[in-house]
Amino acid sequence: MKKEWFIIHTITGYENKVKENLEAKIQAQGYENLVSHVVVLEETVIDTSSKSLEKHIVSHEAKIHVTNAKDVEKGDLLAEEPAIKVRREGTITDVISSRRIVIETTDRKFSRTYVIQETAKPVSGLRVGTSVFQGTALASSEDYICDIDGKIIINDKVKKVIIRTPLGDEDVYVVHGDVFNSSSTRKGVTLKAGQMLAEGRKIFAKSSGRISLVDFPTRREIVVQRTRKRKLYPGYLFVEMVMNDHTYDFVRGTPFVMGFVSAGGRPIPLKSKEVHYVLRMAGIEETPQVQQQVTKVELEIQVGDSVKIITGPFEGFVGVVREVDEERQELKVSVTIFGRETPVSVHLSEVEKV
Repeated sequence: MKKEWFIIHTITGYENKVKENLEAKIQAQGYENLVSHVVVLEETVIDTSSKSLEKHIVSHEAKIHVTNAKDVEKGDLLAEEPAIKVRREGTITDVISSRRIVIETTDRKFSRTYVIQETAKPVSGLRVGTSVFQGTALASSEDYICDIDGKIIINDKVKKVIIRTPLGDEDVYVVHGDVFNSSSTRKGVTLKAGQMLAEGRKIFAKSSGRISLVDFPTRREIVVQRTRKRKLYPGYLFVEMVMNDHTYDFVRGTPFVMGFVSAGGRPIPLKSKEVHYVLRMAGIEETPQVQQQVTKVELEIQVGDSVKIITGPFEGFVGVVREVDEERQELKVSVTIFGRETPVSVHLSEVEKV
């Protein structure tokens, strides 16, 4: 028998539990040929309830491993700073535990870096985001006085490595504590020009979320804004299966399943365009792309017009235009999905007038 897609009803909030229970039953009884897919349609939304943002500051030379507006998982590699290499041959004469404090002006056009030896006793309380002013003491020692107004954007532990060249000059390197290697970077070690002093520091995501990349004159900022999953259809799941009395009872007998969406006591299979919508929203089927035209698109579509969506996850749906954004050339179209009016946003190139 042919497999079709059906909608099953459950208690709101139990959708994922039902999915887990049903998939476990399918695997345990070897019913994969009868029940193929169980889908809970979700969308990723920015968690506005969370005030904390994860921010990472990197140099313009850093290699960025993520893209703007894309989601990352905790532990994903975000960026990698270049390795630190010795500029001139020389011998390490000192390795000093220090604190690196970077202060940026309020217009974010300039910054000043202070590398303060721990023996100078950096002032406690100089956290990232703290406002400081010209003349502010950064350490107990009078040698470290802030000479600009701004905010602290970096405060981390580093090693100040001093290398004396054969000509008697001193080259100073600042190595982040995460990549400092005490076994290879110590007093008395002679290094050649071009030799690696420290590996490039790698920055990983501390939480899952959506990426925002911001460029400033002196740095780049990677922001991870926490996201959460929201059910598109609370209380409903979609299942692809061979429908008969046995499979009906098999699915219906799953804990927390309240029944199928039916008419006259018979489960209603989804229409073809609704199936494509489910597959594309679930990532099972790729969304076909249309070639974008270079020529300017005339906005002939107005609010109240009927349009047909010709590409994207809503391909084949006919709806009514509710809003028109001329600047972005975007439309908000009301379409009927599973018997409910649903507003969707589409680009002008993705519809045709009917």
